[in-house]
Amino acid sequence: MASIDKFKELKSVIDGLENDAEKFYSKANSAAGTRVRKGLQDVKTLAQSLRLGIQDLKNKK
Repeated sequence: MASIDKFKELKSVIDGLENDAEKFYSKANSAAGTRVRKGLQDVKTLAQSLRLGIQDLKNKK
């Protein structure tokens, strides 16, 4: 199940951003903000890939 692995990867990326988001918002750490922005771009890419895979599976049925 490649899709469930991608979903778990997406969840892991989001969970990994929490520490940097805390640093950015509470301590104004700009490097942490950069890491959050990059991570969110990764989230966007993974989410789009998941969406396309789900749509493909739906269309095959």
